[in-house]
Amino acid sequence: MSDWDPAAALEDERRRTHERLAGLDDDYAGIVAASLDSNADDEHDPEGSTIAFERSQVGALVEQARRHLIEVDAALERLATGRYGVCDTCGTPIAPARLEARPTARTCITCAARR
Repeated sequence: MSDWDPAAALEDERRRTHERLAGLDDDYAGIVAASLDSNADDEHDPEGSTIAFERSQVGALVEQARRHLIEVDAALERLATGRYGVCDTCGTPIAPARLEARPTARTCITCAARR
């Protein structure tokens, strides 16, 4: 983990998540606008179930991206307070390779496996 910079990795992850969230918000708004412009009745129109499914799917992806932003911000806060890389459960250091693979990790691999 010689050249790996956790702050840069987390900021990059934050930026990419914001971009993904903006795209998903646009997709969701487009689906909602398309359904408002049509006479689709989600319950009775054959296309309504597709529109409802797409809206639900994109909505779930938006929520997932928002939760990920919260995780990234929490990791940045741990970095700022000196708790980054320390397992929340047992207090041991989190392996550098785990942090590189998952910069928002809050637990060591042993504690994560116990879940």
